[in-house]
Amino acid sequence: MRLLAVISCYIFVQVNATIMVKFYLSVIILGCSLLFSHLALGQTQKETQFISIFNGRNLDGWDGDTAYWRVEDSALTGEVKPKNLLQHNSFIIWRGGMPADFELKGQFKISAQGNSGINYRSEELKNIPYALRGYQADIDGQNWYTGQNYEERKRTTLAFIGQKTTVYTCMEQFSLEALHKLVRNNAWTCVTPTASLGSAASLTASLLPDQWHNFHLIVRGNRILHYINGKLMSDVTDNDTVNSSSQGFIGMQVHVGPAMKVQFKQLLLKMY
Repeated sequence: MRLLAVISCYIFVQVNATIMVKFYLSVIILGCSLLFSHLALGQTQKETQFISIFNGRNLDGWDGDTAYWRVEDSALTGEVKPKNLLQHNSFIIWRGGMPADFELKGQFKISAQGNSGINYRSEELKNIPYALRGYQADIDGQNWYTGQNYEERKRTTLAFIGQKTTVYTCMEQFSLEALHKLVRNNAWTCVTPTASLGSAASLTASLLPDQWHNFHLIVRGNRILHYINGKLMSDVTDNDTVNSSSQGFIGMQVHVGPAMKVQFKQLLLKMY
């Protein structure tokens, strides 16, 4: 009987010890899982947070010709006056980085005769001050171009207003001479329209000059979406392995031509 009692007690202790070890291990594993999940969530939230890239007070963080660019009414303001017309398109360039995949949103207002745009994934030219070459979300006061995808100083129009397109490779290597031969009527010829997003007239009907409008650019991988006032204006899939760009500068444009004024505010950037 005594031996039986000892054996029973031993078994009881071993079983309970095993249960307790498993319990504590489970608690530890659960705690670690929650900790790692929290850290991962925090990192994701940090990576995808919108940040302001214009403070509304001065041109800190931006670089442009101050003969044309200033801050007015808390807005980044570009103005070309009759006595100071441009010889070439001029940009004010954000110096905070060269985003690759990102979203950029904000508001713009442009005069009736204005011609402007928002460049991104662009390179800065060395021989012309404040000039960029690259993708552009086009903007103008007459709504001939607003929302289209135009590549400044390169392939020209990749998608007109209301177009969804795919751009394909048709050059073996980059050269400006070869580029010019593949442009017709200010549009790139190595493009396949794949769908209609609506007529230009319907998409731009509410875009009056000298009023504030919202823009939202979504640029991820080879897919580029331009939204104005919540409407998708152009959608480009750029499969051109020679001419596409994966990162670069952001800049706002004033265009050669008549006197004009354009303003931008509430500029928010989210980089991936």
